[in-house]
Amino acid sequence: MAKIEKTTIIGDVLDIAPETAPLFMAIGMHCLGCPSARGETVEEACMVHGIDPDEFLKHLNAFTEAQDAEKA
Repeated sequence: MAKIEKTTIIGDVLDIAPETAPLFMAIGMHCLGCPSARGETVEEACMVHGIDPDEFLKHLNAFTEAQDAEKA
């Protein structure tokens, strides 16, 4: 999977890597299926939930890289 950035839409992340949903849920993003979450960027959602987007992105990208390595 390509690197997830602050401007990546959460809905796109979930479409490509649905296994990331628990990471979003763990930081309080419980309404992943709602229209707002489907159209928000990762940065916007982090700001709403009081999460440092840079730290979350490090964790999210490390997770997706590990998932990709397991599939290879």
